[in-house]
Amino acid sequence: MLQKPIQIIKHNISIWHGAALPGIALILITIFVRLSGSLQNLEWMLLDNFLKIRPSEPVDEKVVIVGINEDDIQKIGKYPIPDREIASLIEKIQSYKPSVIGLDIFKDIPVEPGSKQLHQVLKNSKNIIGIDKVLYPDKISPPASLSKEKVGFVDIIPDQDGKYRRYLLMTPSPDNPNNPKQDKFSLSLRLATTYLSAKNIPIESGLHNPDIIRFGSTELPIFDSNSGGYIDTDNGGIQILMNFRNGKQRFRVLSLHDIKNNQIKPSWLQGKIILIGMTATTVRDITNTSAISGLKLNGEIYGVEYHAHATSQIINAVINERPLLQTWSDNWEYLWIVIWGFVPIIMGRFLQSVWNNLLVVSVSSICLIAAGYLFLVWWGLWIPVVPGLLILVVNGVVLNAFFQQNRTLKSKIQERQRTIEHTFTIIHNGPLQTLADALSHLRTQELPEEKLLLQLEKLNHEIRDIGEFMKREALSNQDILRLGSGLILDLNNPVNELFYEVYTSTLQRTDLKYLSGIKVKTRSFEPIDDEYLNIEEKRELCQFLEESLCNIGKHAQGAKRIQVIGKNHDGWYTLSVKDNGCGINSSTESKGTKQCKDLAQRLSGTFKRQSASPKGTLCELYFKRKQSEFYQKSGS
Repeated sequence: MLQKPIQIIKHNISIWHGAALPGIALILITIFVRLSGSLQNLEWMLLDNFLKIRPSEPVDEKVVIVGINEDDIQKIGKYPIPDREIASLIEKIQSYKPSVIGLDIFKDIPVEPGSKQLHQVLKNSKNIIGIDKVLYPDKISPPASLSKEKVGFVDIIPDQDGKYRRYLLMTPSPDNPNNPKQDKFSLSLRLATTYLSAKNIPIESGLHNPDIIRFGSTELPIFDSNSGGYIDTDNGGIQILMNFRNGKQRFRVLSLHDIKNNQIKPSWLQGKIILIGMTATTVRDITNTSAISGLKLNGEIYGVEYHAHATSQIINAVINERPLLQTWSDNWEYLWIVIWGFVPIIMGRFLQSVWNNLLVVSVSSICLIAAGYLFLVWWGLWIPVVPGLLILVVNGVVLNAFFQQNRTLKSKIQERQRTIEHTFTIIHNGPLQTLADALSHLRTQELPEEKLLLQLEKLNHEIRDIGEFMKREALSNQDILRLGSGLILDLNNPVNELFYEVYTSTLQRTDLKYLSGIKVKTRSFEPIDDEYLNIEEKRELCQFLEESLCNIGKHAQGAKRIQVIGKNHDGWYTLSVKDNGCGINSSTESKGTKQCKDLAQRLSGTFKRQSASPKGTLCELYFKRKQSEFYQKSGS
């Protein structure tokens, strides 16, 4: 009883084992490819596009850019811009009482005229932040008029593709790296700290990690060497990922001319963060990025805007809870990748259809991309999408090929099994009956030698005829069935007509000794529409009827009456064969009985073979009429 379920379990385990090994190997290969850094560019590109297609955000009124553009340079008539012009600009802005001013222009060398004026303005201003560069080899000194607490560096670090996606907030002093008190702050961190301190939100260390920067309850997520799609990247100092503001106009941008000629509203500057920098294309203070839509410069923003984005994302995270970009730990990322790697393994096993599998892989890929986008937009979480997509597609294609191969192999095995069973049934209902009859007479010595030779010759012819029939059937596309009597049936005929032919041909056989004693023969076959049976089911039903009649001829000693009925009833069909012979004399399940039970199972019905009252045997096949697979697949 347990043998068949055990075989099924073993078969499924072998399929899972065969599919899991290449599937797991592909998962490991994908992880190795990612660890090698080969997917970095693709992951960066997808991150940029996700950020680029986000919904547009309103202008950040808290940060204002005062850009010295080409028109300003033309009106002044000189570049670099003289210190006098810069000093006048700062004094004018100060009159509007901004919260803090960031001067994103190097002032390590005086530009006459006006250097003394600028020196005095910087020295007397409590809310101005100047800039320097601290990283080798391009170190640039800060303005001499400002203390180190009023200076922020503007060093920024490009990725390998030349794009800027990170911002360096703090770095150890190159001159004294082991003294935390000498750590250098970036321009944006200085501006954000000054602005938030005025709102009683001081800069502090993290609650659990002293290396984390915190404002109130907001901690700035630190960039790690393997954050997101980055692999073994320099994470020196304290860095964060850039969550650029998106939209056609990210900040209010004013020119030197606008300020100088009072072409502004006081509310635009009052209490705001003001960044003064160059917005002239000839100066080439440019930063590359593909993460912002609607750029006037294709793939480029001015350096002063880059610092504006960095400043804006910090203060808006603290004040408005705008998410900062963060990532999972390595363990969670690779668990996520493995989970998506197993999706095509599982789906391919259960679906085992090329188109269904392609549909599932496509839908899964869309879901993965959508999840990556939504995680980024809603929570600022950058999750690995590219490795998951790669493994989905590769595993989907490779494992689909594996399962199709397995399905084809299984189909061939089933076809061979059907051929073997079909051949056995033909031999069983033909030559074996002749051989059994000859052996029976030989044991009782009732048969003269000449008749025995005739039966053996008949057996020889039957076997040869079967061989020829099997060759002809294999080479042709005809739907035919050879009965033990030698009659060949066209299975395209209605099944009730086939039943009549099987019945008539089998009862005329002389090699089935107990058939000759039957005096009363009753038969009736109600029709079944062809839509309910395919060719193979017709074949097996005809063989069932032939087998049942042959059993009467072989075993129903003393039988005088036979009743064969095929009847429709409430969506079910009953095919029964009943005799009044000696009855069942063995409890052993024969090969024919097993085949009948298998047929009943395939037809979602039942088979019974039992003693009839008052004597005899009843063989009955009871099955539900349902549209066959043949017609379902053909769309009939």
